[in-house]
Amino acid sequence: MGLPVHTLYGIGVGPGDPELLTLKAARILKEVGVIYAASSSDNDYSIAYEIIRPHIQEKTDFPPDKGGLRGVEVCRLSFPMTRDKAALEQAWTANASEVLTALKTMNAAFVTLGDPLTYSTFSYLLNTMNALETDVSFRVEIIPGVTSYNAAACRSMIPLVSGEECLFVTSGALGGAKLQEIAHVADTIVMLKAYRYFNHIYDTLEALNLLDHAVLISRCGMEGEQVVTNLRQLKGQKLPYLSLLLIKRP
Repeated sequence: MGLPVHTLYGIGVGPGDPELLTLKAARILKEVGVIYAASSSDNDYSIAYEIIRPHIQEKTDFPPDKGGLRGVEVCRLSFPMTRDKAALEQAWTANASEVLTALKTMNAAFVTLGDPLTYSTFSYLLNTMNALETDVSFRVEIIPGVTSYNAAACRSMIPLVSGEECLFVTSGALGGAKLQEIAHVADTIVMLKAYRYFNHIYDTLEALNLLDHAVLISRCGMEGEQVVTNLRQLKGQKLPYLSLLLIKRP
């Protein structure tokens, strides 16, 4: 008789509001043996963990004289904020190996902001796990989450698409370069990761006459949330990490 095959759950926890966690995600988080959450190597803070925290009871929540080891274990996986490929590969391999070791004996969950298959750390982790030479067999189940741009559209009351309109979702990691390519074909553009090169994105929007048709939403569903309809007041400012743009072409 072979060893039991355990399941890795990739769980989208939504954009920030703990009440946007799905019922299925909340149930699974109570059933797994360990929950993994990504954090920067510069600190041990995980936004995804803070979102699920109201829905779980950790082992540390119970003192030894009150049952001790009840609850679920939460482990933070550290990822360096660098473009050094060697350092990144080393971190991915180490984290994938840790998850694989856990899957030998228990079901595990990896929690990620928004949706697990939309610009998510989970897809990179899973690819690394599948690429490693290992004798660990495991199943994968992915639980979708509310995306940041769905939540942002609701907060700003901007319909993403209607009728025959076309929606384009892209990253702002390269500034406004992608925006120049797609502005003439998309009715609505969602630009995620808009914080780092916002000034270049701003200039591109201005050149395309789209500046007055864009809304910036930062920290959607979290403390300090901002919905800015006049982007001119943001020119030259440093934006929060969790910032996105909704652009509705006239």
